[in-house]
Amino acid sequence: MAWVTRDSERKYENAWIRVREDRVTGPAGDDGIYGVVTMQHPAVFIVAVDDDDRICLVTIDRYTVGTTIEVPAGGSDGEAPLVAARRELREETGFEAADWTPLGTMHALNGIAEAAEHVFLARDLRPVAEDDDASGEGGAPAAETQAEEGIQAVSWVPFETVLGMIADGTITDGESIAAIAKAGILLGRFR
Repeated sequence: MAWVTRDSERKYENAWIRVREDRVTGPAGDDGIYGVVTMQHPAVFIVAVDDDDRICLVTIDRYTVGTTIEVPAGGSDGEAPLVAARRELREETGFEAADWTPLGTMHALNGIAEAAEHVFLARDLRPVAEDDDASGEGGAPAAETQAEEGIQAVSWVPFETVLGMIADGTITDGESIAAIAKAGILLGRFR
């Protein structure tokens, strides 16, 4: 037997998420309640790898978990995923890429959430020109956006060192770990 939704009630909504409570019958035939969080827009994750085989990481202060090290990422805000990925890379790091490879879609917290995430590998990187703004479309400069989002540092770390940071628990963000794994598979880092 598959899950059956008997009733659904929206409990909360804002510009980023919706929360609903569903009355369900589960696969074993038991009735229950299931809480579901739905992201209003998909997210994008960017694994930016430079010519020296270094990955761009941001150190960011998250309201929920405190300081964490992640790949650049953010909401698509209704934009096409690649457009959003280009914007997020520029805003969070001050870099842009000439070469973009889509690495597929992931789903965050799929036990409780409907949260699609598009992953991209960005290469052929260069700093955004000083006379250009962070978005290329009249947005805030990268430094201003970094401060607004709690980004404390942007660093370029050798690929192998990043794998060690995942192994030793320095990088704990699940989506970043999965995005790096997707890039590593494409780049032949795992055999």
